[in-house]
Amino acid sequence: METSSSTYMKGGSFLLQETDATEIFTPEDFNEQHHMIAQTTDDFIEKEILPHIHEIDEQQEGLSVSLMKKVGKIGLLSIDVPEEYGGMGLDKTSSMLVAEHVGKSGSWAVTFSAHTGIGTLPIVYFGTEEQKKKYLPKLGSGEWISSYSLSEPGSGSDALAARTTATLSADGKFYTLNGTKMWLTNAGFADVYITFAKIDGEKFSAFIVEKGFPGVSTAPEEKKLGIKGSSTRQLLLDNAKVPAENLLGEIGRGHIIAFNILNVGRFKLGASVIGAAKKTITEAVVYAKARKQFNQPIAQFGLIKQKLADMAILTYVGESMVYRTAGLIDHILESVDKKSPEASKKTLKGIEEYAIECSIIKVMCSETLDFVVDEAVQIYGGYGYSEEYPVARAYRDSRINRIFEGTNEINRLLISVMLLKRSMKGELGLLTAAQQLANDLLSMPSSGNGEPEGIFASEQKMIANAKKIAVMTSGAAAQKYMDKLTDEQEVLAHISDIVMEVYAMESVLLRVKKHYASDDKPNELYVNIVRTFVNDAMARVEIYSRGILSAIAEGDMLRTYLTVLKRLMKYEPLNTVITKRAIADALIEKDRYDL
Repeated sequence: METSSSTYMKGGSFLLQETDATEIFTPEDFNEQHHMIAQTTDDFIEKEILPHIHEIDEQQEGLSVSLMKKVGKIGLLSIDVPEEYGGMGLDKTSSMLVAEHVGKSGSWAVTFSAHTGIGTLPIVYFGTEEQKKKYLPKLGSGEWISSYSLSEPGSGSDALAARTTATLSADGKFYTLNGTKMWLTNAGFADVYITFAKIDGEKFSAFIVEKGFPGVSTAPEEKKLGIKGSSTRQLLLDNAKVPAENLLGEIGRGHIIAFNILNVGRFKLGASVIGAAKKTITEAVVYAKARKQFNQPIAQFGLIKQKLADMAILTYVGESMVYRTAGLIDHILESVDKKSPEASKKTLKGIEEYAIECSIIKVMCSETLDFVVDEAVQIYGGYGYSEEYPVARAYRDSRINRIFEGTNEINRLLISVMLLKRSMKGELGLLTAAQQLANDLLSMPSSGNGEPEGIFASEQKMIANAKKIAVMTSGAAAQKYMDKLTDEQEVLAHISDIVMEVYAMESVLLRVKKHYASDDKPNELYVNIVRTFVNDAMARVEIYSRGILSAIAEGDMLRTYLTVLKRLMKYEPLNTVITKRAIADALIEKDRYDL
């Protein structure tokens, strides 16, 4: 991977420092192995999954399981499983590539992802040597299918409020579990359930529960809005007998497993939905070229071009964020000795370093897909509402992604809270920077030395100012509410919205600067993508920041903040009619998403 030691930066630090374009990882940096993994995955989805998409949605008996066994034979279930347990042990970029290409397979993507992610990784990272030897070879090959059992009827986002109990027998040989778990993907055919329960009703812990254990059963299939082809059931634990050696991790530390695995899940979900978005855009482009109204293809109409361009821009930006973050995680994991007893712990610590970025990717990419499928239905018009056309399924299937892996509301709160907590611990200089910025802004000139240069000079300045706005609003909110800030969810969410826009703007700018934007001969298509996204994102930043400032200040103080904001928002708006038409024309010419 083309990175250097300088690539390492602390999670969230993108808000406070500049990154050189040469130091980030992008899809254009994929090596031969990455391309091979992507092609293998794509071939499997095209040949084995998409031709059976209707049968999968109808939950044809045994079909999903047989497909999982097939994909296991070519190694795609074991990308994240260490080699010593029969896996491939590849980097996170490879894992993201598999997730992206599987993402276009609708319901089956959920089956695959639940097994390889939250169903397998808890054992990879927290299992004992005996547990790894027993379960990982079977899970990596597809011989066994796994499921993840966290939510309960009374606890969703508040997972630690679980009521399922575990009691150790007098002889210490087994735990008796009682309770009901719900929303288990793969539950109908899973062999293993990663299950959370409170030992003695207090100590939140994790267990590996096999379907054949006494007292373990499942309820009937849930009738869902979308992802109809995935099995979703309740897990019923009625005096279930689980061997003591199937305790996963430490007693009372189940939350460590749940939260760390969710970080990975959020990251992989981001890649998966980008794959789905690319497929949907291609379908929309093909339809728009074929569908004629008023004696011409609707692809020639300005408002259709605007939709196609917006869909493509957001997808390209999401992809840029996903692989930038994959590069950061892979770089930090390069120093981990895979044969060390501490390998799993250090790997998780490396991933946890970028928990903020993982939440950003989860929120922005899932909302991108929702936007893409919604616009695709609109492009199809009445046919988009028909189950005979592919976008109806895509529309239904997309909606769950804003709920999976922690709702987008929870993740919005996490982003800003994690930033502030790291700052308070001295791990990130956000609050210090906010104080310094407050002093500087009172006398900051409208221009000065050190202005950005080059074809993206304006965009670089806008992003730098967006970072200042994020720092200013974060610091002002922290000063206003202090230890009560966590009660101000609306303010926290808007801070996160600004932070997300900053990461998105910078990621796409750096990617294009690295590969497509030499001063001598810039690639106009990618230059248009950067300029259009940054222009539109800055407008959103202004809305979010005004919402924050009006909530935390009034009178002269509010007017002072708004004066500073006006100074930071000073930029010349872009004629996005022209740029979006050009971006859409590139899609139409290629007959697909191919950016």
